[in-house]
Amino acid sequence: MSTIQPVILTADQDVLLAFYTKLFGAEEIFRVPAEGPAFYLGLRIGDTDLGLVAKADPGTGAAPRILLSIAVDDVDETLSRVTALGGTVRSDPTDMPWGQRVAHIFDPEGNPVNLTQPTPAR
Repeated sequence: MSTIQPVILTADQDVLLAFYTKLFGAEEIFRVPAEGPAFYLGLRIGDTDLGLVAKADPGTGAAPRILLSIAVDDVDETLSRVTALGGTVRSDPTDMPWGQRVAHIFDPEGNPVNLTQPTPAR
């Protein structure tokens, strides 16, 4: 279990579950309750846990105060699948001076996500 775990409030767990599973290979590791519609889904992406909590009205309109940054093997390849899975591309990949290739996306509910990968040392 991660020491700090981001949790997303969502009106449609199925949409976000499909997005994070198909784009990042997330695996469901925990659910409450164990049977029937889930209030909480615990996902594992690599060595990190992400929670999805069902909430009928999670709220919208306020500026985001949290950003998920997810390390991937290939930013460009991952970015090419975002739109087909219901997400939105915010920016094309850029090589940053601190040694990362970064692209910005929104998940299907508008949550901001950075895709990152290390760039080779120059």
